[in-house]
Amino acid sequence: MEDVKVNGTLIWYYYICKREVWLMAHNLTPDQDNQYIDLGRFIHENSYAREKKEISLGNIKVDVINKKNGHVLVGEVKKSSRFIESAKMQLAYYLWELKKHGIEGTGILMFPKEHKREEIILTEELIKELKDVEKDILRIIYEPKPCAPEKNKYCRNCAYNEFCWA
Repeated sequence: MEDVKVNGTLIWYYYICKREVWLMAHNLTPDQDNQYIDLGRFIHENSYAREKKEISLGNIKVDVINKKNGHVLVGEVKKSSRFIESAKMQLAYYLWELKKHGIEGTGILMFPKEHKREEIILTEELIKELKDVEKDILRIIYEPKPCAPEKNKYCRNCAYNEFCWA
């Protein structure tokens, strides 16, 4: 396996299911006909149309980025706040990666269906947690096979459901 870099998607899945981290990192594509993947794509493509979309820097791809009065604001669009912890850590990871490139900013999680926003500020505590998570993700990725599936509250709607439970 070639040298893998941690990205925001792997951070997101780490907080939902460690098995998904391994599957995504090994390019095992989830069911693309899954209704929740389709809904997520639709919301992503049709929300915040006036904002810039998908800016890539290194191994990160942010949904929305704005600069106002010298301040960088990074936005991440999610279909619901159900995965708020994953979303928070994914956005914190983006802020940390930008900081490594000398760009300081704050983040905003946007949940258009809920008309809700949440500000994310990168703290030293978040950076420490992200460093630990990054190491653990790399450990998971370099395992020869994925860990056994473990039922959690997200399995029912997961695009890997059949892969794990068929």
